Amino acid sequence: MQTYSVRASEIRHDWFVVDAEGQILGRLATEIASVLKGKRKPTYSPHMDVGDHVVVVNADKVRVTGRKRDEKMYFRHSLYPGGDSLTRFRDLQAAKPEEIIRLAVKGMMPRNRLGRAMMKKLKIYAGPEHPHVAQAPQPLPLPKLR
Repeated sequence: MQTYSVRASEIRHDWFVVDAEGQILGRLATEIASVLKGKRKPTYSPHMDVGDHVVVVNADKVRVTGRKRDEKMYFRHSLYPGGDSLTRFRDLQAAKPEEIIRLAVKGMMPRNRLGRAMMKKLKIYAGPEHPHVAQAPQPLPLPKLR
């Protein structure tokens, strides 16, 4: 018996839609990262991009637990001296709610060109509307996330 290895011609990328309203950020991000990597498929291969496309809607209504809303900070640096900046979760959620989910999922992806290719399949929108209706995305069956 030989080990099965998926071929690039056999890979099929499906489309899923996730409603982030009322979902906890970290738990939602792990499920999205799992779908983007393709870990839910029997043909999962860590060296190939076998994952699916994910469309996230209502990103502005994602939740965090505890006091993270006021205490969680996002760090950026412009690569110039003194170019560091810190942004609170609350402020980033008001300004760019899509960025919160993107950064959470990005931290769970591989840090190489394969991870960057997988991140391109993630589409995030602050409101309930998205332009990917033609792809007929299916609702992603999430486990009950408290």
